[in-house]
Amino acid sequence: MDDLTSRLQAAQSRAYRDAERILTTARDAGRTTLGPDEQRRFDSARADLEAITERLSGRAADVERGSLPPHLQHLTRKNPTMTTHVHEPDLYRPGGPHSFGLDLIRASTPGMDLNGEARSRLARHTEDMAERMELRDLSRVDGSGGYAVPPAWLMDQYIELARPGRAFANVCQRQPLPGGTDSINIPKILTGTAVGVQTADNTAVVDVDLTDTFINAPVRTISGEQALAIQLIDQSPIAFDDLVFRDLVAAHAAETDQQVIGGSGANGQVLGIQLTPGITTIAASAVDIQHVYGAIANAVQTIHTTRFLPPEVIVMHPRRWGWFLSLLDASQRPLFLGTANAPMNVAGVLTDVASQQIVGQMHGLPVVTDPNVPVKQGTGNNEDPVFVVRASDLVLWEGGIRARVLPETKATTLTVLLQIYSYLAFTAARYPASVVEITGLTAPTF
Repeated sequence: MDDLTSRLQAAQSRAYRDAERILTTARDAGRTTLGPDEQRRFDSARADLEAITERLSGRAADVERGSLPPHLQHLTRKNPTMTTHVHEPDLYRPGGPHSFGLDLIRASTPGMDLNGEARSRLARHTEDMAERMELRDLSRVDGSGGYAVPPAWLMDQYIELARPGRAFANVCQRQPLPGGTDSINIPKILTGTAVGVQTADNTAVVDVDLTDTFINAPVRTISGEQALAIQLIDQSPIAFDDLVFRDLVAAHAAETDQQVIGGSGANGQVLGIQLTPGITTIAASAVDIQHVYGAIANAVQTIHTTRFLPPEVIVMHPRRWGWFLSLLDASQRPLFLGTANAPMNVAGVLTDVASQQIVGQMHGLPVVTDPNVPVKQGTGNNEDPVFVVRASDLVLWEGGIRARVLPETKATTLTVLLQIYSYLAFTAARYPASVVEITGLTAPTF
């Protein structure tokens, strides 16, 4: 930098400080306008600042041109024979005619920017800088700086698959599975004895021989497996094998419940409730509160009449329970209310907002919801049944779930096989009259 440029820059700084001092003095005094003497001195300082800034701008061009090799100096001059693309210089550039600090003072001091030029230049400067930032700034897009912001893997919060449980299976009478057998037989009286009035002394007594039979519950196997690369087990930051076993056990619970409800009795399945011979089926003649409520009442009396003992539970799909909760009477009052509301004259009671357990009461019986209850039955393939049952008459024999880890089975590929399996038997044939299935309940609307 030569001596002339240094002197010009020093003079520019003095002129800027003089102008700034005048504005600051007026602002500190609480004035929004300058006095005559202050205005004169401010105009003089501003004129000096603009003149010096213009000289510095020309001086910078001369210095730039003089610093280039002779064969390149022509590049700083205009060439009238060429088409040029003009880029407007920065508003607040070194040696430029405008001062950012001075414009900021004018724009922020009332009365100092009467024509709005300072505020306009500041706005243009902000827009220019925003455009440049869009061109230069990095972002979180991969390849544009995004790799510097890695995802946070919350491995300890691994989201397991949502699966239904085994609500219906859990209300049955559960017994441990006897060992050393693949079939359970239970003797049963088929037709009973008889008694009657002796018509007179020394006359014949009623004599009817009972007959018997047996019911059979074959022992079935529920199993599942998952193969894992040994590297996945060794190098995962979590116990991935434990995650797999938990999912297998959850799937096992859902399958057990589905077998209890609808097992076919063939191809290795148990004979579930719906296909057990002798259970009662009652069709609701219409899907409204009057007819569905009446069908459930009919089911209750049917078990009383044929099993001669009371039913114990009502099992239905959550969507059917939701339908009940949505019902209103003719005065737009809900027919099912929570116990906290001290309900009167209701069709049912909501006791708990829960899942796959007791949620309320109807006809004095607990209501259990089970997502495994089928919802694609009937002629329209859109019906879900409701079961009224004496659950203690349904017997589910179960052995414990066994787990196996088999590294040898696929050792040639460094694969480990994880397995679970269990044995079970089930019957609803002890007293088929203990089960009433209500049909004809098409998909509800809300």
